[in-house]
Amino acid sequence: MALFVRLLALALALALDPAATLAGPAKSPYQLVLQHSRLRGRQHGPNVCAVQKVIGTNKKYFTNCKQWYQRKICGKSTVISYECCPGYEKVPGEKGCPAALPLSNLYETLGVVGSTTTQLYTDRTEKLRPEMEGPGSFTIFAPSNEAWASLPAEVLDSLVSNVNIELLNALRYHMVGRRVLTDELKHGMTLTSMYQNSDIQIHHYPNGIVTVNCARLLKADHHATNGVVHLIDKVISTVTNNIQQIIEIEDTFETLRAAVAASGLNTMLEGNGQYTLLAPTNEAFEKIPSETLNRILGDPEALRDLLNNHILKSAMCAEAIVAGLSLETLEGTTLEVGCSGDMLTINGKAIISNKDILATNGVIHYIDELLIPDSAKTLFELAAESDVSTAIDLFRQAGLGTHLSGSERLTLLAPLNSVFKDGTPPIDAHTRNLLRNHIIKDQLASKYLYHGQTLETLGGKKLRVFVYRNSLCIENSCIAAHDKRGRYGTLFTMDRVLTPPMGTVMDVLKGDNRFSMLVAAIQSAGLTETLNREGVYTVFAPTNEAFRALPPRERSRLLDAKELANILKYHVGDEILVSGGIGALVRLKSLQGDKLEVSLKNNVVSVNKEPVAEPDIMATNGVVHVITNVLQPPVMVVMNDMLLVSLWSNLPQERGDELADSALEIFKQASAFSRVRSPVYQRLLERMKH
Repeated sequence: MALFVRLLALALALALDPAATLAGPAKSPYQLVLQHSRLRGRQHGPNVCAVQKVIGTNKKYFTNCKQWYQRKICGKSTVISYECCPGYEKVPGEKGCPAALPLSNLYETLGVVGSTTTQLYTDRTEKLRPEMEGPGSFTIFAPSNEAWASLPAEVLDSLVSNVNIELLNALRYHMVGRRVLTDELKHGMTLTSMYQNSDIQIHHYPNGIVTVNCARLLKADHHATNGVVHLIDKVISTVTNNIQQIIEIEDTFETLRAAVAASGLNTMLEGNGQYTLLAPTNEAFEKIPSETLNRILGDPEALRDLLNNHILKSAMCAEAIVAGLSLETLEGTTLEVGCSGDMLTINGKAIISNKDILATNGVIHYIDELLIPDSAKTLFELAAESDVSTAIDLFRQAGLGTHLSGSERLTLLAPLNSVFKDGTPPIDAHTRNLLRNHIIKDQLASKYLYHGQTLETLGGKKLRVFVYRNSLCIENSCIAAHDKRGRYGTLFTMDRVLTPPMGTVMDVLKGDNRFSMLVAAIQSAGLTETLNREGVYTVFAPTNEAFRALPPRERSRLLDAKELANILKYHVGDEILVSGGIGALVRLKSLQGDKLEVSLKNNVVSVNKEPVAEPDIMATNGVVHVITNVLQPPVMVVMNDMLLVSLWSNLPQERGDELADSALEIFKQASAFSRVRSPVYQRLLERMKH
């Protein structure tokens, strides 16, 4: 009974607070990666960790799940090796690493973890070895032997030439006066070193990488009797300057220095915080056309956006990047930061020329190319990197370039290049006017557009907004890509050339000779006023040929005004549906009351399975789609099917009989009106063939 009570209590605890039960405290990212490496290495025995080594280098990483399956780090192939996890060692004749390393003092532990050069330099000082061997509690971030060997010769000479001052101070800067394990190393924290209480910057990234002044922890948490040793991949040095001070003293930042001063960002860059500055060099500024650069430098808002686009919201050391990351800038844009071998990349380009220049409030990476955000660009500049270059050339040729490079608040509706695959229109008065109607007299954002909204163009037209389930359209043209919002203008990439409405539905039909019979029918049915007044109609307009193709019997039905009105109303939907708003199938209610089935397949619009010959002729009160068949309301289909079945049942069975041939001809005529919609006709016709 007591056991049952304990189990019940444990179950309740798991249900109420799973994070605080058997699993214990949440593990740090470093500990999670180490745990994964241990999991991958367990087949080789206890306390064995899988380690990924970058081929051709000495770089090793504990492996996370993604790296394990990709077998790549910074795009470079890796090999898997199996080593004792930190704190354990092999025992001859036994599998894995079953034995814990014996505890020694800090000095002895340096040799155990592979930092014998640090031991050697400690011996050269008079004071440090006794401290490392004596009582107390310390943490030492010990550079690996390779880290010491990679120091420039002049730096190393200056250290060893004055061991009791320079070398001692350098080693003390690697030490903290208490034990600090990785679970205490939080992202963005600082530790007080044993050299003049100078700060050491710690960053603990979600991918498990831990850096100390941007040096990577290679192996951590090696316990000693008087502290803990963490092995790192670089010799670290004191940091005294903030980001702004570094900008001021580096000659390569002369233009950046002036830009920061003009923008007022110097206060932020010399204050508290943890930022990453992707610092454009003088060379980066020189690559920009002088007209563009002068415009941005002379516009405080554009300049601030430009600089904020080079500042990440947190400190990002190069060693923390082992794969692509999406990082947000202060400007609000997202940069894709990645790596290719030892090179860092920004948006896929290897433009970082110098990395990990540490400041008291972050880190600086030098870049040799400006990262101009959309918010600092003109419409011309926005379009330069979009798939609308053909349309932009047309605007330029039409003399509309000043609108796209000036300070007017505008929205450009630019068709995709693919729209012009068959050629571009000649630049004449008609084309110029059409292009003016692709420029909206306001700077818009598509997320604020709503159904039924009207937009005024430079050409004086009123364009309507149509919101559908999976598309957002302006007249017949739908938005095909995300907005690009510039300094003054916004670029909407459109899926086709926009055609502004030209008169009412009746005006459109009267102005096209293809619809003279339809216009006469509308007038006879008394629907002229309906299609002339304000409204939202979708008209599937049969051509004259469609009416002429009707069998005489069906054409005679149209002489009845009531039946004619019924058929015509079935051709008119009670809302505007342009082709870009059609999904797989849309059921559109007609003025007659029944629903039309409108579909889109392989870029062909169909209504009731009949292909539309020409879609999207825009009118002020609707849209006209041209069809080559007269649509039949469902009630008439049913009636016609009943007639077909009746005729079929009375047909003679012998096909050769003269009466049978006559009856068959009657059957075909009666069925002509429904041969597309009616499955009854299709089934009966198949039977007749046999």
